Amino acid sequence: MKEIRHIVETYGQIDFSKHRAALATVARVEGSSYRRTGARMLVLDNGTYLGGISGGCLEGDALRRAQKALASNQSSVVTYDTTRDDHNQIGVGLGCNGIIDVLFTPLDPADPVNPITLLRERMYSRRPRLLATITGCEARPEVLGQSVPLEHREQWQHDFPLPELSDKVLADAQDVLNRCETQTLLYATPAGDEVRVCLEVLIPATHLVLFGSNNDIYPMARIGKELGWDLTVMANPLKVEKSLFAMPARVLHPKGEEQPAIDAYTAVVLMAHDYTSDLQSLRNLLNAPARYIGLLGPRKRAQKMFDTFEAENTPIPKEVMARIFAPAGLDIGALTPEEIALSIAAEIRACFAGRQGASLRLREGAIHTNVEELRG
Repeated sequence: MKEIRHIVETYGQIDFSKHRAALATVARVEGSSYRRTGARMLVLDNGTYLGGISGGCLEGDALRRAQKALASNQSSVVTYDTTRDDHNQIGVGLGCNGIIDVLFTPLDPADPVNPITLLRERMYSRRPRLLATITGCEARPEVLGQSVPLEHREQWQHDFPLPELSDKVLADAQDVLNRCETQTLLYATPAGDEVRVCLEVLIPATHLVLFGSNNDIYPMARIGKELGWDLTVMANPLKVEKSLFAMPARVLHPKGEEQPAIDAYTAVVLMAHDYTSDLQSLRNLLNAPARYIGLLGPRKRAQKMFDTFEAENTPIPKEVMARIFAPAGLDIGALTPEEIALSIAAEIRACFAGRQGASLRLREGAIHTNVEELRG
């Protein structure tokens, strides 16, 4: 979400009386690729660009392709096949080793549903949202690059540009959204034409909530900012450095009326270094849907908290204990506040991705979950 927000913010600063812009979007990946479906690159007609669709091996050609799309004012799709033993193929030998479809879309600032506008309206949502983008349709080239959000059935049936496929794509879109798993699907029209649709799920940014005001909250906050996470710090605003407000971070008093909005995309870290404060914070969080609750400090300190709940005849339910990480962080031998913050941030990411946080060299199969193109 960080890249999307940066692209949208930059797009809003473009003087369209002097420049034009196009968007390059990874629309399908088969095999290995540094970036996955949904990676984007904003390109201006003067050759400047923001974002990326690979590790650097495709950006040069993508820049030229985007400028061609601007010149023709038409969307296009280019397939980069870096699996072939062809030294003339762009990307060969540079680490991709996959097949990547990239959609190039000229951006019309007067179009109320251009891709950037649709992203802007959804980039701060706290629930998954879905965009369906037509990335292949030889029979109807005018619909190539059109994106349609999924809000409700009536809106979808009104907006989807291929009525003969509307119901079928809608059923798949609802399934993809329920599973939060972006897919690119291939459909056949009644006339026998093929249509490829990228069903992209936009996942909310991770919301990092830190309880504490000591010096170790700052490296944790800086890492969260670099990762593009939304940040809330529960501390007396008078006791924290001004740098927090510049990140930016919401700083809320723990005893104030306003409390953080915690959802399934929230990670909480209790780092007040005060047993009573952390115990009360944990007590308040037990019914919250935070996916990750991290407790700083030794295991025996956390166990003392758990024993307190047992003694009160309110033991922590197993499903809640599964979301509590104590001590917080991966075992990387962290010693300094910065290293501890790194270990906790990595554990949060692993938790949200459903991974164990082990070394990649021990992982069997592909690094990324490889969702093959399916026929609808």
